[in-house]
Amino acid sequence: MSGIFTSDFFIHNRRRLREQVAADTPIVITANGLLQKASDEAFAFHQDRSFWYLTGVDEPDILLVIDKDEEYLIVPGREFVREKFDGAVDVSGLTRRSGITKILDEKGGWDHLGATLKENKHIGTLIASPKYVDFWGMYTNPARAELIKKLKMINSKIKLLDIRLLVARMRMIKQKPELEAIQQAIDITNQTLNAVIEPTQLAKYTNEYQVEADITHGFRWRGASGHGFSPIVASGKRGCTLHSVTNDGDLTKGDLITIDVGAEVDHYTADITRTVSFNGQPSKRQQAVYEAVLEAQEYAFSLLKPGVLIKDYEKLMEIFIGKQLRELKVIKTLKRDAIRNFFPHATSHFLGLDAHDAGDYEQPLAPGVVLAVEPGIYIPEESIGVRIEDNVVITKTGNKVLSRELARALL
Repeated sequence: MSGIFTSDFFIHNRRRLREQVAADTPIVITANGLLQKASDEAFAFHQDRSFWYLTGVDEPDILLVIDKDEEYLIVPGREFVREKFDGAVDVSGLTRRSGITKILDEKGGWDHLGATLKENKHIGTLIASPKYVDFWGMYTNPARAELIKKLKMINSKIKLLDIRLLVARMRMIKQKPELEAIQQAIDITNQTLNAVIEPTQLAKYTNEYQVEADITHGFRWRGASGHGFSPIVASGKRGCTLHSVTNDGDLTKGDLITIDVGAEVDHYTADITRTVSFNGQPSKRQQAVYEAVLEAQEYAFSLLKPGVLIKDYEKLMEIFIGKQLRELKVIKTLKRDAIRNFFPHATSHFLGLDAHDAGDYEQPLAPGVVLAVEPGIYIPEESIGVRIEDNVVITKTGNKVLSRELARALL
């Protein structure tokens, strides 16, 4: 723990949330639960980011309750054997971290909450996502769905107020300690990438996993908790698969390598991408595609300022990259389908506790919003994939590139 965040941060966030929900509506939010990896082993725990934003607590299965002027945590007990293996929950530590002094065990907590539920018509919570998300092909953590099931068992008529958008809008505008954590994560990412992609160092690698290993070492050595998301090291045609995370391909002289990584500091992540040439001068064609993406990123920087709507910005970016693709003779028409075949992702997304952080894309940009800016062009037929990604914060007059210290030249 770096010490960037104190209990005051979490107390302030809960107060802000309380002010946006009707005073007579209780709020109940759950931590994530552990997910099974093997017979008696769980995957590494990853806390619900909104729960952490409001509590600073990194333990599974805990409930946060905010009811009028009262707030408390419900902490389930642990079986004797589990406690021996995983350790006991540090109750005093929960208070120090969150600023919440009232800590209840599971029975006492649910008895107390149950009485509240029976006398209220509404309750605010983070509504659960579907059990399975078809678009991403993945199952979601069941903690929110289980919480809602228990709430309904106590009071089947209670109506749920979905506060996800309220919390997302809060998380969208970064506060001073958040910006500090993000900048530290960016600096560690920059320093590590500088060391890894330096030409004489890069020439020593023979496989993508070796690059990944040195990045992982560099992040931890420089004080990060690790990766903020699964690292991407993809060379040649693999660089045209946007989330190629196997990182096990052999490196071939003359190929481009896309490295998309971000160190994590105190739960906040950087998200930076550089595309480099492996062990040789890039070809004229590779250089031309790279310059097209670099120009697109500069254009994106020129557009980002307070008041801009992301959807309007993305339309401008699509046309700009479409023209670049036409100049490269990759497409003949500026029809959307033609452009998206070689530029299939958005240029920007919110950044913070998650690489693709919570926020409201219908809201205009405002000072304090942090974005990743990552135009890209992918031509599988030519085994050319180029993405350049930097992180910016919106200021009163425009934006500041937080990752500017990392060079963008095609080495």
